[in-house]
Amino acid sequence: MIPVIVSLFSCGSPAGADQAPVQPSSEDSIRLLRESIHADQKAYQLDTLFKNMHKLRGFNGNVLIMQQGQVLYKNAFGFANYEKKDSLKLNSAFQLASVSKTLTAAGILMLKERGLVGYADDVQKFFPDFPYKGVTVAMLLCHRSGLPNYVYFCEKYTTNTDSPLSNSQVLNWMIENKPEPYAPPGKKFHYCNTNYFLLASIIEKVSGMSYPQFMRKNIFDPLDMKNTWVRNPAEDSLHKQRTIAYNMKWKRKKDDYLDGVLGDKGIFSTVEDMSKWDRALYSEKLLKKETLKEAYAPRSFEKRGKRNYGYGWRLVLDGDSTAIIFHNGWWHGYNASFYRRPADQTCIIILGNKYCRSVYNVHGVLQILGGRMQGPGEGDGEEKESVPNNDSL
Repeated sequence: MIPVIVSLFSCGSPAGADQAPVQPSSEDSIRLLRESIHADQKAYQLDTLFKNMHKLRGFNGNVLIMQQGQVLYKNAFGFANYEKKDSLKLNSAFQLASVSKTLTAAGILMLKERGLVGYADDVQKFFPDFPYKGVTVAMLLCHRSGLPNYVYFCEKYTTNTDSPLSNSQVLNWMIENKPEPYAPPGKKFHYCNTNYFLLASIIEKVSGMSYPQFMRKNIFDPLDMKNTWVRNPAEDSLHKQRTIAYNMKWKRKKDDYLDGVLGDKGIFSTVEDMSKWDRALYSEKLLKKETLKEAYAPRSFEKRGKRNYGYGWRLVLDGDSTAIIFHNGWWHGYNASFYRRPADQTCIIILGNKYCRSVYNVHGVLQILGGRMQGPGEGDGEEKESVPNNDSL
């Protein structure tokens, strides 16, 4: 475990969800801002919280907490490779699992801003043989397509589970076999990973680049996310900071044939790189304010409640406004939580490589920071994520 690090570097002062942060102009203003939010006191309390989480609940991973643009706390707990007893470092990279969806959605929204993709575009515009009519890009983004989940139907169409699938293979199986949809398009919210592998495939079709290339050129490089990449087995050895995934008993979780499907998962990143992604969402460096408002708007209202889903983001609503913007992820032994509260620019980033449900319990963090947020399992209005073979996206 590395020592606690509390940053004095400012990324901005309070701003709304569509307002660019304002940087303090001097060290004195930074000091005053940090004093006003009791940064040192909160850092001490957060350190105690996560040390206990590591010792008592088995948390193995990295954490970074920000408020009002200030890094309050960041630390690493445990092992990147348990067998070798290699300790985690702050630049250790973790599979983001479904938190990858926030970045895939951003890729689509960028193409929309360029006039290359429309929310009302039918999937058949990009793939004429796609057998499900009436499924639009917007429905894919907010999980209202009604499509079947590839995580389940793929096992029916292959006898070779040793070789990773590709997006094109899964798309071809959908065209050839027409697995039964869950619901008519637009009928209801149903969280489904098929939506996001299709969005990644649309990115490739429209941009003329592979999904990894597009994400690198349009998001990772512009934001200087140097330790972030899309999974590619041929290049795994190049990423020395990649962690190993484990179950809760330290049994290694191996990649399987579903790991080759990208868009719904497949991105590796670090807590520091993800903090750059958070900060970018307060500016127009990648996406316009109007586009982000569309992304943060709730899209499903069949069930009453505060929880909802936008374009690539889970939401917690506060009256007529969106109070919390977040996404979680779970794939193999990896757990990821990425929580954002725009009102005070709070950001909670927790990435783990040993299965631990405590990663998703951010209530203790929020109690320290001030204010409360509904987490997974609380409230209603949204279906749970699917759990394929004890792994969930």
